[in-house]
Amino acid sequence: MSSKENTIFGIYPIQEALASNINFDKVYVQKGISSDKIDAILAELGKKNISVSSVPMEKMNRLTRGNHQGIVALTSPVPFHSLESVVEKSLAGTKTPLFLILDQITDVRNFGAILRTAECTGVDAVIIQKSGGAPISGDTVKTSAGAIFKIPICKVDHIKDAIFYLQGSGITTLAATEKTKNTIYSTQLDKPLVIIMGSEGKGISHSVLNLVDEKASLPLLGEINSLNVSVACGAFLYEVVRQRTI
Repeated sequence: MSSKENTIFGIYPIQEALASNINFDKVYVQKGISSDKIDAILAELGKKNISVSSVPMEKMNRLTRGNHQGIVALTSPVPFHSLESVVEKSLAGTKTPLFLILDQITDVRNFGAILRTAECTGVDAVIIQKSGGAPISGDTVKTSAGAIFKIPICKVDHIKDAIFYLQGSGITTLAATEKTKNTIYSTQLDKPLVIIMGSEGKGISHSVLNLVDEKASLPLLGEINSLNVSVACGAFLYEVVRQRTI
């Protein structure tokens, strides 16, 4: 469910938002709806590379109780950055840049908590996919404790393409997964690195796991066999800090 302060709905309000400098996060269009005005909006969204999802009327009605006219937009309080420009800048500034990829993290509070830890541990940028992940809402901003305004966020069409680009730039891709015997404590982290964290329910997708350079896990000594993703991310990031500062 979106919050009122980051929701725009209806044809004319969204047209006005497109004409301004408002940052769009996601746009939802009702399945089966068609009109010249909505088609024109969709064309403009395509030009600006803004993600659009076609959803049932029930989903639209849950997003807002107003007269949405078949289209609802979620706005973002922060601008999104180009992955290429952020990587180039980071590589020019340090020999050991650190990036974080979030593969379909869906909980806004987890997202915010991860952003807070990422900023505290010197992550150069957080990379997310345009579709499927948590929206940047007021809850995200609050949980991040303002970190969302300090760390670049890059939105990409596909996580796999981002991995290929980062690997081509000489950056090691490391998946945080329980599907390996290698632990984070036996993994070399003092090199150009991107850590990939998976979703709350499914973890990292198989297609992404097949692409990464390395995999690492956290030892679990109790009866519960998993950690909250924001907690696990914090453990990974602070092991990077430990190795780079000893």
